[in-house]
Amino acid sequence: MFAASVCVAAMATPVKGDKAQLHFLETTDVHGSFFPIDFISGKAIDGSMARVSAYVKDLRKAAPDGVVLLDNGDILQGRPLSYYYNYVATDKENVAASVINYMQYDAQSFGNHDVEPGHAVYDKWTSEVACPSLGANILDSRTGLPYAMPYTIVNRQGVKVAVLGMLTPAIPNWLAEPIWSGLRFAPIVESARYWVDFLKRNEHPDLIVGLFHSGYEGGIVTDDYRENASAQVAREVSGFDVIFCGHDHRVHNSMDKVADGSEVLVLNPANNAMALAQATVDLEFDGTSWKVTDRKGTIVDMKSTPIDEEFMAHFAPQIDEVNQWVKRPIGTLATTINSADCFFGNSAFGDMILDLTLRVQDADIAFGAPLQADATLKKGVITVGNMFDLYRFENDLYILNLTGEEVRKHLEMSYGLWISTMKNPSDHIMRLVDTGKGLWFEKPTYNFDSAAGIDYEVDVTKPEGERVKILRMSNGEPFDEAKVYRVAMNSYRGNGGGELLTRGAGIPKAELQKRIVYRSPTQMRTELMKVIEKAGTINPKAGHNWKFVPEKWTKPALARDRKLLFGKK
Repeated sequence: MFAASVCVAAMATPVKGDKAQLHFLETTDVHGSFFPIDFISGKAIDGSMARVSAYVKDLRKAAPDGVVLLDNGDILQGRPLSYYYNYVATDKENVAASVINYMQYDAQSFGNHDVEPGHAVYDKWTSEVACPSLGANILDSRTGLPYAMPYTIVNRQGVKVAVLGMLTPAIPNWLAEPIWSGLRFAPIVESARYWVDFLKRNEHPDLIVGLFHSGYEGGIVTDDYRENASAQVAREVSGFDVIFCGHDHRVHNSMDKVADGSEVLVLNPANNAMALAQATVDLEFDGTSWKVTDRKGTIVDMKSTPIDEEFMAHFAPQIDEVNQWVKRPIGTLATTINSADCFFGNSAFGDMILDLTLRVQDADIAFGAPLQADATLKKGVITVGNMFDLYRFENDLYILNLTGEEVRKHLEMSYGLWISTMKNPSDHIMRLVDTGKGLWFEKPTYNFDSAAGIDYEVDVTKPEGERVKILRMSNGEPFDEAKVYRVAMNSYRGNGGGELLTRGAGIPKAELQKRIVYRSPTQMRTELMKVIEKAGTINPKAGHNWKFVPEKWTKPALARDRKLLFGKK
């Protein structure tokens, strides 16, 4: 357990009229994007901490003692590099810790993808990081005390800054209990009120900064928690000067009105170190205390920022080691496949994963969603690295007992997230939203489950909840809504992630664990890898077990929306 303590440094004594300008920099949802390299293709990529490092070094030179560098969680998962240091090279310092230490971060918060690798990984990682790892609402379930440091104190130019970190409390909705054993996740708003009051009474900071791995708003809302609560904190909890949010991968920059009439700056640079959030705060000392005279929020694009070559040279051994690991061949792919196909009907990419999933433990039915919207696996040798395009996250494989009715309702909710009700042939078939950079799916695509093992149609002219018609089992047997089937899915879904089993199928959250009849001994990616290695060569083909109807409307609509979303591909 981490001690609930703070870091305090000596402060210069200010005098009336003194001025200070502080730059707070936030990265969030980096997901292992440390280097400007795609370890799978070997090609250069935009963003990355190598560019952030260059920007931070330049700003520190321009503003000595004026920079506070913060990371807002989800740094441990998302790239082959991360997997290698989480699960393979466990005798070495986790590269996520090494990067944070090299760049001299002042604090980091926990993200849900930092918890997901399990205690062995995140307890080791936090012990290796030089800066505080914050999580005021992560509590020891036995004592009720903070499991992580709630906050830290940072001093710059005589200004005392309290940084309070918190994590979305939706963890139990996504992850199996052994992963977060001994922990409890308190609601963010209530925790924010408690800790702001605590800080004011005990620390008397000049500024309070929130570092919340929780989106601005939206997401899952239950009687117990709100997944994305940053906007609610900003509007209802007085005392914050700046709130950095994350988790939802959405750029945000606003000045929000608080209930007491004050204002708080709220920022989110989104994900993969493609941008950096910068809050510039000007202060003046009135003889008694520091007063904020100005606040400005900027989302700094990292795409054109030069790479820090010193950073790259420092990490050259880790880069070389991971490159060798990802290149190990495991099989051969007979045809090129792309995950974008999954949104428009049966696809070789999606059906390959579903078929492999069915094979692992002879399930009756399998659910699966594309975990990346536009990933391509090219014909030829499949390497360890390619498996991260095929299956992005470190989920386990579960098999649950579900009735036929629950299977149908699960799919009803999935397609409800995915498609619109068409009232005429010219309507969009997909649920789309204008992101400011073009049209995209309104809802997260990792919740767009389709199924294998059953033949069914999705009637897009019907209202939500009445679209899915299951015709038969794919082996020709009748489908029975009263019968119990063995249904394979990943652990995220099996634990209630996306609410497809709970809100969709109507299964109480507390009952899900009783429904699980199989848990894979290793992660789903590893299980899929075993099947491919055993087969040697795989030749995935799109199946014919489901389709959108009526086809006179849906075929042209699918072609139109595909072009809008993915261009000519």
